[in-house]
Amino acid sequence: MQTADLVIENAYVITMDPSRPRAEAVALRGETILAIGSRADISAYASPQTRRIDASGASVLPGFIESHMHLFTGAAQLDSLSLSGLNGFDAIAAAVRKRAAQEPETEVLIAEQAAYFMFGDNQPITRHILDRILPDRPLAFFASDHHTMWANTAALKAAGILHGYATPPGSEVVMGADGLATGELVEFEGFAPITALTPTGGREMLGLLGAEPATPPTAAQRAIDKEIIKQGLKYCASLGITSFHNMDGNFYQLELLGEIEQAGDLIVRGRVPFRMMPGLKLADLQNAVEMRRRWHSDRLKADFVKIFMDGVIESKSAHMFADFIGSPGERGWSFFEQDAFDAICIETDRLGLQIAVHAIGDQAVNRTLNGYEAAQRANGRRDSRHRIEHIEVLAPSDLPRFAELGVMASVQPTHAPGGVYPAEPILSMIGRERLQLGYAWQTIRRTGARLVFASDWPVAPLDPLLGIKTAMTRPPIFDGAPDERQSLEDAIAGFTVDGAYAEFAEDRKGVLKPGALADLVILSGDIEATVPDEIDRLKVAATICGGQITYERGV
Repeated sequence: MQTADLVIENAYVITMDPSRPRAEAVALRGETILAIGSRADISAYASPQTRRIDASGASVLPGFIESHMHLFTGAAQLDSLSLSGLNGFDAIAAAVRKRAAQEPETEVLIAEQAAYFMFGDNQPITRHILDRILPDRPLAFFASDHHTMWANTAALKAAGILHGYATPPGSEVVMGADGLATGELVEFEGFAPITALTPTGGREMLGLLGAEPATPPTAAQRAIDKEIIKQGLKYCASLGITSFHNMDGNFYQLELLGEIEQAGDLIVRGRVPFRMMPGLKLADLQNAVEMRRRWHSDRLKADFVKIFMDGVIESKSAHMFADFIGSPGERGWSFFEQDAFDAICIETDRLGLQIAVHAIGDQAVNRTLNGYEAAQRANGRRDSRHRIEHIEVLAPSDLPRFAELGVMASVQPTHAPGGVYPAEPILSMIGRERLQLGYAWQTIRRTGARLVFASDWPVAPLDPLLGIKTAMTRPPIFDGAPDERQSLEDAIAGFTVDGAYAEFAEDRKGVLKPGALADLVILSGDIEATVPDEIDRLKVAATICGGQITYERGV
């Protein structure tokens, strides 16, 4: 009998394996699971050299798979000021001024998680309001969705955009009647000149555009960037995450992750996409093929293509079939016309690559489903597992198409209004009729479609336990709206085996069974015995990736 390197015992093991859903202990050897079963059975695999961990009756789960996040961006913002939950000028100003006093040398002070109407109903954020908070230093607020930024006059001057600058369609430096920028910067190209003022020079944002650094970073800059990413990996591990699907990517970020892997420091498995941007040619998809060729290990893969179809509801850039309420003629827009998008889907699918598309508005979702259907007509049906990310509003006629086309619904529980975020302003912008199919997790699930859960960090908190809690407890958006709450089993699956399925790895990830990868999380208590509203109070006691302990609480 082989002996184990590590045994976890006295546990409530939730395996996510239908053939054996529960166990008491797990034995690990090398990078895989050696055995799973009763405490007595697993004790036979222990030797004097085996490390034994007593879980003290707590839950042991497959390691969490975070299926939609932005590692480099989130890591770069780990220490940023968060404005989450703050409203009203006095509270916001106090927080910003306190941080400004703590960081007198920071070139531009950037705060995260700003709400669109944090200064009051119908009070847009402008450079003038931010000037009142901090008049003499560059200051910028990132919206919670990271699709809008607001900057004060000093920041706009420092970035050279007070008088505006040309941006691609869909991005904008919003200009005022006085010919000067209002302070509102829309989408990534709109606020890129501000992020260029940060210590990283905005390199963490380049993957959102699929762009490479304009000039090769120096050895010192690469070292800074690698250290930021490594801190992000440690943060992931502290939350029980053993795998992540990044939703931005470029060769530079992959090179950094590859160097981290070679040094033995890639403590969380990662997938990184090729970003297909408007204006690129179909031939540019060969870059995705090259990424796949260069990075294909168990720790680091580049095997899918990420596309943005539209923006977000709050900035009215989500593409809708009907006008936003109170805004005649405003329906948002798509970055791709249908014919162009169909061609991209056909070619990407022909190359054997998975596609993940950000689509929030009902028309954007429709256009994406049309593209996937076009790929099936052109190439024949295959197990593509193409995805749509977010799906915040859905046309009734498109509901059955997920299951019919085999498209995965990739949703973020903490995005939904009524959970972490309030129902307004989305309810007033969209209205009750359209929100009958808003954030329709359980409704989509009942059609037979496959769901996967994630956070979209740093847009929302990364903690999978918060995601599980929110998926189970988020009430209907309004009285009479469908109840989309999830069962505990489905919520856990969304962060484990469904995440593995989304990356074609369900046979060896997201599940605890002999031969599977030894990726596990040990919690501080029994998740099945915890009231749903208190699940996020549980802590991660230990995280194990590939048989190696990547995080231990208190160590």
